[in-house]
Amino acid sequence: MFNEKHNLPGLCFFCYFCFASKFPTEATIKMNIEDILLPPREFETEKWQLGNMISSEIQENGIVLIFCSDYRGLKNGSAEILDFRKVRKQLYELSRLDFEIPVCDLGDLISGRSHEDSHFILQEVLAMCHQKNAVPIVIGGSSDLAFSLFSALNFQQQNISYTQISNVISLANDGAELTGKNFLSRILSSKTFSLKNYHHLGYQKHLNAVDSVKLMKEVEFDVMRLAEMMNTTERAEPFLRRADLVTVNCDAVESIGDGFSVNPQVNGLNKREICAYMKEIGLGENLRSVGIFNFNGQSEDILNHQLLAQMIWYLIEGINIQKSHPAERSFETFWVLSDDAQYAFKRDTFTNLWYFGDSENAADLIPCGKWEYEDAKRGFLNPRFLK
Repeated sequence: MFNEKHNLPGLCFFCYFCFASKFPTEATIKMNIEDILLPPREFETEKWQLGNMISSEIQENGIVLIFCSDYRGLKNGSAEILDFRKVRKQLYELSRLDFEIPVCDLGDLISGRSHEDSHFILQEVLAMCHQKNAVPIVIGGSSDLAFSLFSALNFQQQNISYTQISNVISLANDGAELTGKNFLSRILSSKTFSLKNYHHLGYQKHLNAVDSVKLMKEVEFDVMRLAEMMNTTERAEPFLRRADLVTVNCDAVESIGDGFSVNPQVNGLNKREICAYMKEIGLGENLRSVGIFNFNGQSEDILNHQLLAQMIWYLIEGINIQKSHPAERSFETFWVLSDDAQYAFKRDTFTNLWYFGDSENAADLIPCGKWEYEDAKRGFLNPRFLK
């Protein structure tokens, strides 16, 4: 719970926008990181292990781990301090391979007196990361913290592409308090946010109101069922490739033991699938922020902590691989005739990934899968290409 030693002022959640807009750099410089983060405990690790390369300082173009205990966005949720020691131990003991990107573990975010204060504090930390072009990975806390990840990123850039992996589409619009049920509608309806694309992956039909799914499709957001994501990442990968922000709700993962998430589910992505998707997230071309929310930090089952650690590891591996890709892009173009019109599909000769469009500017091409190219040859052109 809130630590009186770190008596943070009772700040209005929206004060951040006023404050940061007037002092975008001073706010970060003046923030005393010791007042808002508890440093992680040290572990003995060997040279070949990841823990041996993890530092406590944010470095340029690096990765930053931030653990959070504030679950007040859930019904009856609390901000009781969680011990992430088990997750860290499992993570630190994994291999560092040939990773070159610097990794920082900032520690555990101290929850504010109110849930709104926690959002404010988190956004300050995220601002520090973005100013050094580092990729923050927020671990733990309730899923509404995605709002803070979006808010902090919105100060840095326009036209954000946001992909969420979650078993539910939370579009509630009730109450003044930000929660796990209404954060998405707040993001989508905000007049101050610059949202380019939203993709929702992994929803389960039996857990969602028909109207929510229908609304997503009516406004032409891409939604994908869990069934389409099982066994392979091929169909969902294009929606992760250009994402600036990706958040993962642990409720979308099949639970084991006493529950991987705070809302344990009998159905969901299995252990291998979620790790494969974490690597795909890291491979994203534009990735700026990641959130992993609703983890059951009080689980007694070591396998749950081990799974979260390996999810983080695969994410780090993906980011490392992406950073090693050559800056210059080379494409092979394939033309398809459909309804008396010609459409171009391009294959990146280095990554073997596919795109739709004939622009010479790679940023204007639409990520797609080879299967969509094959469908086009058979006469079916995916409608999302013509939006």
